[in-house]
Amino acid sequence: MAKLKVFDRSGAEVGTYDIDPAELAPRINKQLLHDAVVMYQANVRHGAAKTKSRAEVAGSTRKMYRQKGTGNARAGSRRSGIRRGGGHIFAKQPRNYHYRLPRKAIKTATRMAIASKIMDEQILVIEDLSFEAPRTREMASILAALGLAEGSTHVTTAEHDKNVYLSVRNIKKVTASEVSGLNALNVLTPRHLLVTRAAMDAIREQAKR
Repeated sequence: MAKLKVFDRSGAEVGTYDIDPAELAPRINKQLLHDAVVMYQANVRHGAAKTKSRAEVAGSTRKMYRQKGTGNARAGSRRSGIRRGGGHIFAKQPRNYHYRLPRKAIKTATRMAIASKIMDEQILVIEDLSFEAPRTREMASILAALGLAEGSTHVTTAEHDKNVYLSVRNIKKVTASEVSGLNALNVLTPRHLLVTRAAMDAIREQAKR
């Protein structure tokens, strides 16, 4: 059983939050976490790299000179990949890197990532985090009070909160999402997770489904 400290907006400790990492994931499968992270990274690749093959470069297809009797090595088209201005021998073509793991594996990987953050003591719980309007300066002061001014942090709320999202958008190395937007990549990439108490309740509720 892990006892997570609960802080208020000024950085003062106001309580604890008891949670058993095994409640989210009985064990941590590093291979599954790796597979999930690689999947998310592959899915954002553009795959637009392209080079021209010998069939696509400009130039005549006529044989440059006769086969025998010149004393030179045999030569075919000027488009040959071994000649300057010729095509690439193994030309790159646009491709789609997108693929998807089974839905159950993706959900399990997300829960494992959160459980690993709890075990590594890299998750902080805040009692409440809401703004009447976007407040970047106030958000930055909250992070500083919690000791999160340095390094990277992912802020998680129970539901989508536009003001929280806009408040962290211009802070370097800080991102935000609701609980339903968590995945293995955005949980494991930052150094710390800053989670509201309501978001922790929502994470536990999702783990039961």
